[in-house]
Amino acid sequence: MKIGIVGLPNAGKSTLFNALTAAGAETGDYPFTTVDPNVAVVPVPDERLERVAEMLGSSEVVPETIEFHDIAGLVRGASQGEGLGNRFLASIRETDAICHVIRAHGAGVAHPEGGVDPVRDAELIETELLAADLEGAERRLEKVTREARGLDKEAVAERDWLEAVVEALSSGRPAREVPVPEAAPDALRKLSPLTAKPVLYVVNVDEGETEAPPEILAMAEEAAAGAVAISARVESELRELDPDEAEEMRSELGIERSGLERLIRAAFELLDLVSFFTADKDAEAMARTLRRGGTAYDAAGVVHTDIQKGMVRAEVVPWDELVDAGGYAKARERGTLRIEGRDYVVKDGDVVHIRH
Repeated sequence: MKIGIVGLPNAGKSTLFNALTAAGAETGDYPFTTVDPNVAVVPVPDERLERVAEMLGSSEVVPETIEFHDIAGLVRGASQGEGLGNRFLASIRETDAICHVIRAHGAGVAHPEGGVDPVRDAELIETELLAADLEGAERRLEKVTREARGLDKEAVAERDWLEAVVEALSSGRPAREVPVPEAAPDALRKLSPLTAKPVLYVVNVDEGETEAPPEILAMAEEAAAGAVAISARVESELRELDPDEAEEMRSELGIERSGLERLIRAAFELLDLVSFFTADKDAEAMARTLRRGGTAYDAAGVVHTDIQKGMVRAEVVPWDELVDAGGYAKARERGTLRIEGRDYVVKDGDVVHIRH
């Protein structure tokens, strides 16, 4: 999973990136500190996997990972090439979701728009993404309209979809609101609109604040986006402390989980993902990700395409039932380990063994 961290200059993107990843990305109080995207692969903490591995005596714990891309700050007019313009937009296209950092604190550095206004900043970036998508959709529509003259069903369906997308973007609505036609299933991939990507608002708040402003929560709800409040400065300071001191400081500030954990939880909810585990004695205990509603057959494909092709059945047990039983044999005796077919819908926290 690739998440692009975007926002206006001086919103706190690189500070947040450093705090979440400890990758040491350059930060500074001036626009375009980040020119080329900084990338860090971060393990997803999951206590469930640790407990399963410990109980089974697994040889290694392999968590799921997320790639965070710290992308250059966007400025007004980026869709027309202002600032780093196209380089910024091209970097976003490579990600699965957009983590939109919005500044809600007034301390320290100057704001490029003259003052702190979270709603204005969120709308400004959305406007630039809409403008970039509109330009791309219009170019694609010209090409596909020519192809549709031959009455190819897929080209005609894609043309009609693009016309609807252009209309939506022109009226300020994102591309995600226009359903992709069954007759042109690759239309979205070929256009790759920025406003089709899921959005997570990360509000960079003052120390002691734990909630995003109500107006941002309302925007997120209307856009079917996620929202989480994080103080990039506090998270950066916590990174410098040992675990016990960091936990004590979080307790004093009323922060239940680390910024990384809260951001990951919000990202999983936004993308509608579940985690399942594969683990055994003297073998890797590994976390894997699947879209909610995915089947055992889909899970087999996540493990390996050859395993998916030869799948016979799946042995499934909830992680806590496996730990409580003390192993697969006892779980089987208790009846909590079940034999399932390829259509079984995998649940979050299932331990899955594919027979093939």
